[in-house]
Amino acid sequence: MIENQPIGIFDSGVGGLSILESIRQTLPNEQLIYVADAANAPYGKQSDAQIVDHSLRVCRFLIAQNVKAIVVACNTATTIAISAIRATTNIPVIGVEPAIKPAVEQSKTGVVGVLATAGTLQSTQFEKLSNLYGKNIEGREIELITQPCNGLVERVEAGDIDGPIVTQLLEQHLQPLLKRNVDTLVLGCTHYPFLIETISQITGSAVAIIHPGEAVARQLEKRIGQESQLRVKTDQPSIQFFSSEVTERYRFRFEALLKQSITLQSINLPLHQS
Repeated sequence: MIENQPIGIFDSGVGGLSILESIRQTLPNEQLIYVADAANAPYGKQSDAQIVDHSLRVCRFLIAQNVKAIVVACNTATTIAISAIRATTNIPVIGVEPAIKPAVEQSKTGVVGVLATAGTLQSTQFEKLSNLYGKNIEGREIELITQPCNGLVERVEAGDIDGPIVTQLLEQHLQPLLKRNVDTLVLGCTHYPFLIETISQITGSAVAIIHPGEAVARQLEKRIGQESQLRVKTDQPSIQFFSSEVTERYRFRFEALLKQSITLQSINLPLHQS
């Protein structure tokens, strides 16, 4: 039965695990498959053509696992490759984007900060979101302040979410936003939710922190619900973890972020055939 087929989730590394966690909370009965394309990480430092090719290889693997939906749990892959992915399959494909709209709606002062990679901030998709929600709307003055965050993805990939290096980087990236009195902060990269505790220590409780995981999970629930494909069984669903590069240290990073033991399976992603 289609409703019992798994949902595929992928990222170039461990950042997409933050999206997986939101999906687990929203859809606890669903079977999940997570793929980290670690052999080609990070995507953000590669050409558009390479990112599209890597993403299509991962999706071919997921489709071969008979998934009923694919979640592109990577801002870079969503921005650059999601159209190509959707052109190859009829199943729902859900992307991730900076949660500017809910941040603007929640902000009391209209001063919203966005932490993201330089690639995301320079993308056409981010420009569209900024034009839609980051300007004066409904009589409110909105000030959208962006901050590129070099180095944070690499720290999370290394398993460092609260050490002195990542704390120093966060202080460096957050101070310009705090000086401009942001009251709402958008985490525009799937890696950043793992840094929420450290971010909160720097910003204080007066700054609301928003990441896209909940919105992605709700959109996924809506899409597969429209297809009558929600899994209703209440038995313990399976979650499989795959990576295009597997080491003991890399498996440990998964377990540290998920706070559970896992089996990390190695895959050799097939070449994309156009």
